[in-house]
Amino acid sequence: MADDWKDRLTSEQYHITREGGTERAFSGAYYSLKLPGIYQCVCCHSRLFNAQQKYDSGSGWPSYWAPRSEERRVGKECRSRWSPYH
Repeated sequence: MADDWKDRLTSEQYHITREGGTERAFSGAYYSLKLPGIYQCVCCHSRLFNAQQKYDSGSGWPSYWAPRSEERRVGKECRSRWSPYH
């Protein structure tokens, strides 16, 4: 299955979605995008966030104040030493 994902995703998408990576802060295509619409998962196409719920958190990554559905929410606690969330 890993080869299938590598065929379907870009190397950056694969790193982020399958290996738990991230893009550089302030660098992603969606960071400053302000168009209306719905953001969806690149892998399963689940609708995750409404563009109207996007805000500038100052983190360098797109941030949303609410998911479209609580059932889709998956949390991951950050334990990195550089995390601002300690």
